[in-house]
Amino acid sequence: MRKILAFIIVIISIGFAGYFAFIYYVSVSEGIRSGELIRLSHKGIIVKTWEGELSQGISGAQIFKFSVLDSDKEVIDKMKSLQGQYVKLTYKEKYRTFFWWGETRYFIKTIQKENSPFNQK
Repeated sequence: MRKILAFIIVIISIGFAGYFAFIYYVSVSEGIRSGELIRLSHKGIIVKTWEGELSQGISGAQIFKFSVLDSDKEVIDKMKSLQGQYVKLTYKEKYRTFFWWGETRYFIKTIQKENSPFNQK
C-alpha cells in the first residue's frame, strides 16, 4: 500500500512540475506591436505587478494590455521615460500566467521609440 501511495505522489509531483515548467518556459507566440504608450502602473495589494496599455488607434478603441516582469528593470525604466510617445514593443504571449507575474498573458521584452505615422509632414 505504501509503494502505491508513494508512486501516486511521485506521479502527481512530476505532473505539477511539468505543468509549471510549461507555463514558465513555453511561449505561445512572439510579436511586435506599435502604438502610443498610454499607461504604465505598478498595481496590486499583496503582490504588485507592472501593467500597461498601448493605444493602437486614433480613437483609442484598440488598446493592447500587457504586463512587464519585475526582473525587466531596464524595460520598466525605458517605459517610464517614453510615456505618452509612439513606441514599438516586442512581446511574448504565454499560455497561462502566474498571479505574481501580471494580469495579462502578454509580457514585454523590449521597447523602442518609433516615429508616429500620424505626425508625417
